[in-house]
Amino acid sequence: MNKIILFLVALCLIAPLSMKAQNKTLDKAMKKEYQTKMKEYKKEGWKLFGSSRSLDIALLTHYDKLNTLNEDGREVVGVASKFKSKNVGHQIAINSACITYAQQAGSHLKGRVVSDMSGDGVEADEEFDHFYAAYERLVEKEIKGEMRESYSIIRENGDGTFEMQTFFIINESAASKARIRALENAAKESAVARKYAEKVSDFVREGFKE
Repeated sequence: MNKIILFLVALCLIAPLSMKAQNKTLDKAMKKEYQTKMKEYKKEGWKLFGSSRSLDIALLTHYDKLNTLNEDGREVVGVASKFKSKNVGHQIAINSACITYAQQAGSHLKGRVVSDMSGDGVEADEEFDHFYAAYERLVEKEIKGEMRESYSIIRENGDGTFEMQTFFIINESAASKARIRALENAAKESAVARKYAEKVSDFVREGFKE
């Protein structure tokens, strides 16, 4: 009995030390990642856009938000190139991020439908392609309300035009509501989606995780 008690006490002492070591390793890796990214930005001529803060603070804040959300946080990047109006370029980058997220959501859903339904002996016909297209289009529309811009960077192309990258952090729990709304509306446009609506809805509600 005494040996068991001693073992449990030792385990309690070792566990915090192990966790502390893991956190220290993670902090070290994150610091290295930050330093590498800042060197990359400076080397390539990127500057912070639309903020009075420094790029260093913007990047650190971005990483902190991602760490706080943990697995529920997803980074999405929108890009714009060869534009002269910075405001127009910024809007292009925002739209680009929405499209990127919608395409990823559509691909993820398609992979799950094809895999799971074929396993159940159900063949996904051409009607599903119309459903995927409608779903992506509607996700792109619905997700804009959940997009939270973290920071934007801009640089000159050397010919009077600019290039921009806009970084977003999406809370997947909140974004799932937008995907469900998109699913419900897409199902109205597709007979096959209505037929398997409950099964497809389960895929969406599981969340958007790679």
